[in-house]
Amino acid sequence: MASSSCFPDTFDWIQNLPTISQWKTNYMSICICSSSSIQPSLNLSVAKNLKSSTFSFSIFADFTVPISLWASKPFKINPKSAKLLDEDAISNFLFNLIEDVLKYGSNTNNGSMIRFLKLDYVSNLKDIFNLAFLTLSLLICIYEAPVDLRSGCLNTLKNRLITCSSRQASKVLMKHLGSNLEEQWMRSLNLAITNWIVELQSAAQRTLKTPSPLFSYAIATSGLWKVQLYCPVIAMEIESSSNVSTDERLLFALDYHQLEGVIQFNYKLVIQEKWINLTLNTDNIRCDVVRLINETLMNERGVGVDEKHFPSRISLHLTPTQQTNIISVSVGKSSDNPSREFEMEKTIEGSFDPPNSFLSLKVSAGESSTISLKPWKYEQSVYGYSAILNWFLHDSMDGREVFSSKPSKFALMNPKAWFKDRYSSAYRPFTRQGGVIFAGDEYGERVWWKIDKAALGRTMEWEIRGWIWLTYWPNKHRTFYNETRRLEFKEVLHVNLT
Repeated sequence: MASSSCFPDTFDWIQNLPTISQWKTNYMSICICSSSSIQPSLNLSVAKNLKSSTFSFSIFADFTVPISLWASKPFKINPKSAKLLDEDAISNFLFNLIEDVLKYGSNTNNGSMIRFLKLDYVSNLKDIFNLAFLTLSLLICIYEAPVDLRSGCLNTLKNRLITCSSRQASKVLMKHLGSNLEEQWMRSLNLAITNWIVELQSAAQRTLKTPSPLFSYAIATSGLWKVQLYCPVIAMEIESSSNVSTDERLLFALDYHQLEGVIQFNYKLVIQEKWINLTLNTDNIRCDVVRLINETLMNERGVGVDEKHFPSRISLHLTPTQQTNIISVSVGKSSDNPSREFEMEKTIEGSFDPPNSFLSLKVSAGESSTISLKPWKYEQSVYGYSAILNWFLHDSMDGREVFSSKPSKFALMNPKAWFKDRYSSAYRPFTRQGGVIFAGDEYGERVWWKIDKAALGRTMEWEIRGWIWLTYWPNKHRTFYNETRRLEFKEVLHVNLT
């Protein structure tokens, strides 16, 4: 039994497979993806092994001589079951898919952590299963498929993965996996995407751009707004660059990272006599730039683990999409991070040193003063009914915004510049891991909307649209290369006015 239709409902196909006793051949297959009508296809098959009383699934390239690309664990044939796969087998197959996605990551050994998943408690099982299978198919296509099959199928699989239905299934799967496995899952996926883009760039093909973060989601529950996002750095748009770097080891180090972001606001509804107040306070804004490969490989192929981008600006626009009942929006004052003090010395020194028959006068000048500059500045503003929040990183030597400026060659070679040894300095504007965290105790000024009480009982939408800038200035590596990349994202949250 074969099918030429692509993007089948894999879960339904598996569920409807007849029992072994009804098979007329030793295997059955279905097309997953076909690059073109004249090219081979990527197929899923199930085959029986009567000697061991088992059956297993495989993904193969359907050439004249089929090429096996992946095989599942074997499943015991249950002669008493009315279906080929009973509930336990479906559960084990789903675990198998998830484990094999995680194995494509650089530091994953978390198979046993998945065992808490129980199908009785998994909502949208069909969608989750199809998403896990689709994700694994994409990774297998990137790493295992022959070139003439890979080029056509990859775009098709990627486009399927970013549809609304797949993104919704991703939210559900991530909820069941939990935060730790979610991060491992996204690092496995984005490592594969990074390798794919590197391959396209080396072949001088069009660079893949993410239509938004490759994966993001938003929730509004229990007084919390949360947006979680992940994007490989190499897929972010280059906003400015000093030149085209020929340092392949440096580019390797910069490329093999991903941006991980979390945006959290506490919200509160207060019903007044004639209106409703919706108040937001910053809970946590977190941005990290995380390695996608292990330290050993980074040292072998790159320039070490100390060279990577750092967050230089975050901008968020919070907008009610239905504004008929909005009366006003208000923001609090802007605030700043604690300052760092620098000293600039001004002195005049002279010496009189007569050599034999000539007079010599040596004079040197300098200046000493103390200035106070703050690395991060936080600003709030309003446009229409949108509340706009901005975090800017400033050059602590000249006060310029880092994301929109370029360092001088003198600063790049100066070992005492603020961005040198930036992850170990006591005055660093980042965490030791190179990220940033803005918490409510420091950025606690509120944003609030006054809403007409006629909206009471309704559900309103708020759009969170944001931009994150990552900048690279050399840390320990000697180079003049510098660049800034930008990511844009958009999520919608639903709030019940009750």
